[in-house]
Amino acid sequence: MPDSNVVPLYQQIKEDIKAAIEGGKYKPNEKIPAEPELSAEYSVSRITVRRAVEELCNEGYLVKMQGRGTFVSTPRIHRKMTGGNKMESFSKTCRESGMVPGARLLDRKIVPVREDEKAFFGCSEDDLLLYIKRVRTADGRPIFEENLFFPYQEFKSLMQMEWNDTSAFETIRGLTGRWPVDTAHRTIEVTRASAEQAQELNVPLGDPLLFLNAYFLDQNGKPLVIGRQYYVGSRYMFEL
Repeated sequence: MPDSNVVPLYQQIKEDIKAAIEGGKYKPNEKIPAEPELSAEYSVSRITVRRAVEELCNEGYLVKMQGRGTFVSTPRIHRKMTGGNKMESFSKTCRESGMVPGARLLDRKIVPVREDEKAFFGCSEDDLLLYIKRVRTADGRPIFEENLFFPYQEFKSLMQMEWNDTSAFETIRGLTGRWPVDTAHRTIEVTRASAEQAQELNVPLGDPLLFLNAYFLDQNGKPLVIGRQYYVGSRYMFEL
């Protein structure tokens, strides 16, 4: 372990446990020793151990389960942003990670168009959009809240499609022959889980979420869909 005169004790313990996780000593979904055991192992107070464990929970390495203890998190999903503004589909990313992609439909309805949507799709203020809201999962674990917006007149048939446990990209392609290959513009920022999102994603209220706002273009460079997604920060990582 590092020199205690340089690195605070809680930080030393944190890095030691992190190394044990990354080295395979503690495996995904495995329970780590309780605070009294770790306190005795490192000859430090339980307060010091608790701070190290809490930081590892905040960084997504550990997860506390009420009444059961503290467990090693499943690995974060790494989604690649390939070449320019391109992105791999979530379902493809899951399968390549050895996980089963899933989806649960929360809502679908017709909504008014807003200014940024009107500019992207080139529609008028009287036009309507089809809004699809889902929770995407990996091996049954909630990963992000998905919000998709399509021009209603062109995509009204999507209202009748099956949206549970399906890929949005594959559904669009099968129905229209168009699919997302690029983004005209996208932003990523950190936000906090609302009460509704906390319940949907099974995270604490105010937990950090990564908000991705992306304007997708099809294979011919034409506007296709807008995605506004809220990812659980401890379960997801973008690779640039």
